[in-house]
Amino acid sequence: MKKIRVALVGNPNVGKTSILNHLAGTNLMIGNWPGVTVEKRTGSTFFQEYEIEFIDLPGIYTLEEVLSEDEKITAEFLRSEEFDVLLNVVETPRLERDLYLTTQLVELRKPMVIALNMIDEAEKLGYSVDDKRLSDLLKIAVVKTVGRTGEGVKALLPAIVETYEKQQIPQLETLSLETLQPEDEREKRLFLVKGLSAEVLQRVFLPKRTITEFLDNLFLHPFFGFVFLFIILYVTFKLIFDISSPLVDFIDGFIQDFISPLVLISLENLGASNFISRMISEAVFGGLGMVFSFVPLIFVTYFFLTFLETSGYLPRVAFLMDRFTHKIGLHGQSIIPLILGFGCNVPAILATRTLQDRSDRLLIISMIPFMSCSARLVVFGFFAITFFENPLLIILALYLVGIFLSLFTAVLLRKSLLRKALSHFVMELPPYRFPSLRVLIRIVLLHLKSFIVRAGTIIFVISLIIWFSLNLPPGVERLEDSIAGKIGKTLSPLFEPIGLGDWRITTSLIPAFLAREAILTNLGVILKAEREETEAFDPKERLADQGRNLLSALSEIISSLLSPLPKKLSLEDEEEETSGLKGEIRKLLPLPSVLAFLFFVLIYNSCVATVVAMWREGSKNLALGFLFYSFLLAWFVSYIVYKFFS
Repeated sequence: MKKIRVALVGNPNVGKTSILNHLAGTNLMIGNWPGVTVEKRTGSTFFQEYEIEFIDLPGIYTLEEVLSEDEKITAEFLRSEEFDVLLNVVETPRLERDLYLTTQLVELRKPMVIALNMIDEAEKLGYSVDDKRLSDLLKIAVVKTVGRTGEGVKALLPAIVETYEKQQIPQLETLSLETLQPEDEREKRLFLVKGLSAEVLQRVFLPKRTITEFLDNLFLHPFFGFVFLFIILYVTFKLIFDISSPLVDFIDGFIQDFISPLVLISLENLGASNFISRMISEAVFGGLGMVFSFVPLIFVTYFFLTFLETSGYLPRVAFLMDRFTHKIGLHGQSIIPLILGFGCNVPAILATRTLQDRSDRLLIISMIPFMSCSARLVVFGFFAITFFENPLLIILALYLVGIFLSLFTAVLLRKSLLRKALSHFVMELPPYRFPSLRVLIRIVLLHLKSFIVRAGTIIFVISLIIWFSLNLPPGVERLEDSIAGKIGKTLSPLFEPIGLGDWRITTSLIPAFLAREAILTNLGVILKAEREETEAFDPKERLADQGRNLLSALSEIISSLLSPLPKKLSLEDEEEETSGLKGEIRKLLPLPSVLAFLFFVLIYNSCVATVVAMWREGSKNLALGFLFYSFLLAWFVSYIVYKFFS
């Protein structure tokens, strides 16, 4: 079968990805461009006797001067890569602006098709677009489309095939360029664009005040804009974790309490040894549970983040916060990933893909782990309730310290490894639009698939390694005799100066690298706070329990949505679940050691998933370097706290 390679190119936010979703459907793939962390979307479809492959290039305004990593990728691809047809996506309401890039693409001498996208919005603004006239002027196919709904998108396929077969290269000679003689080439191009626009675009009536103008008067107001920003981000943050948290708990419980013991009993009945049975049931399925427990969180986070981005609100957030983030050498775009970090550091790091400058992206990735995630809140809540009369003040203090250290790290990096002048950044404020749910879901599923394939595999492997460290050598009965226990004892002298020299504490930190809330479980095992006997496993009864747990999770989601406060801010449940540990831990840790422990958990890199995300979205050196830096910083701060309160 013959193959046509099509490059989708256009300004940022013109709807290229929406068009690609409608053209390629489920045959979409998401990844990174080689050697960089810029997102790459590709897809393919079959039409007539051709396989048509689409490459969605990052948005670019001009080929004259490229600054960001995204723009460099597009410019380099267009100049050096092999492709058959250019699909130039134009935002019709901003036709004159987008045609500037079109005139530059003409000079590449490649067959080209123009998609006049968002034609419905142009008509609402009172514009009439003569697509046939534009086609005659450029001698190429011009197709009207609505990427949000898919209207007209399928008409691009025959246009692409015809353009490829007839090698329809756009011609600008018909526009009598020789009559334009300004000395400046850029000015000449601007004259040309204005002429093209005037030929094909007319305003047939003046519309009433648009919804974008009305909303911008509210959302960009010097005072009320921040009020709406707080409300929107709070509601978004609340929805993300109220919806995902019960599902995360259900998936984790389903695998750990039903699948894992079912596999264990099945293997034992088949004659497998106890070690092999436990390895497969606990290590393999436990590792899978660790990966899949992230699925609801990643899905819901990307759903709302993509909704805010495609609706047009996210650029407004960057605009509002720009003057504040400038003080640490960043643009306003950085505020969204940092806020998401309070829920979970992993999707927050993934959200840095919206940042164009690589140096800014690395800086934000280095700040995010200091944002106290909900997993750390579980640990903070338990220890604060156990040792302090006013636990909320302790938790608030820890959160504020995390924010301070995040800013401290940003300033430190800006003056050293990531030194750079604040780059000029022109923020485009697209009109508000309600995104297509089908396109939205497809984009989110692409991100979810990417997370499972790229990050999930590494998390799974590290889960296996940590399980083996807790259960080797084979037949070990006491945790202190396991590899992890011996490592904990070896590390004890290192933690002695900060009041955490007891091997039981250092050993509990090893599995906690998988998830911070695992600290409590591991302390429970080490301190014998959990009951030794295990209940008999009845598959039917356990399956019925899981059904009730699912209904309970759905009920909790509904009740949480009706509550004004996020469910995760409630500490009572954590107190009840871990109450058996209180007496044992009070005997184990004096108050100065508790404070040192809390600060260490706060500062040291949150979990393996965060490290993997930093590695994938930043670099190996960033992930490993931050591990070392955060450990030193955590040790130093914990030492000061321990000595001050001793």
